[in-house]
Amino acid sequence: MQNNEELMRLAIDVAKSATRTGDVPVGAIIINSDGVLIGRGFNEREANNDPTAHAEIVAIRNATSRLQNSRLDGCTLIVTLEPCAMCAGAIAQSRISKVIFGAWDEKAGAVGSIWDVLRDPRSIFKVEVSAGVLEDECAELLTDFFRDK
Repeated sequence: MQNNEELMRLAIDVAKSATRTGDVPVGAIIINSDGVLIGRGFNEREANNDPTAHAEIVAIRNATSRLQNSRLDGCTLIVTLEPCAMCAGAIAQSRISKVIFGAWDEKAGAVGSIWDVLRDPRSIFKVEVSAGVLEDECAELLTDFFRDK
């Protein structure tokens, strides 16, 4: 099985695809409990005129479609940016067991920065979280994108 940094490098590669469509470069992958890649996604908000097309949501849709199951029990989501509240809700509803993220999102993060939806003691679904994996590399994608804007 790959380590967290190797997995994050895959998510970073996926994130780079978003820049071709003018979207913010955020990438996400989902692996099952055996470490097999079952889903991937990058931001497609601008490409599809869809405010829900965040990388995490696209990856979840990809994985659930592939598995023909709305539940992703035992799966791990690896994403380059801390999930927002919408994505954290989708992560919980899809029953993803673990989230690994790179850069913190001090403006809209919902897994520790602004809120902590996934680890709130009132939450029905408990999700293990690992933060800051290849944080500098993940943040650099965003910094470079917005500097060019």
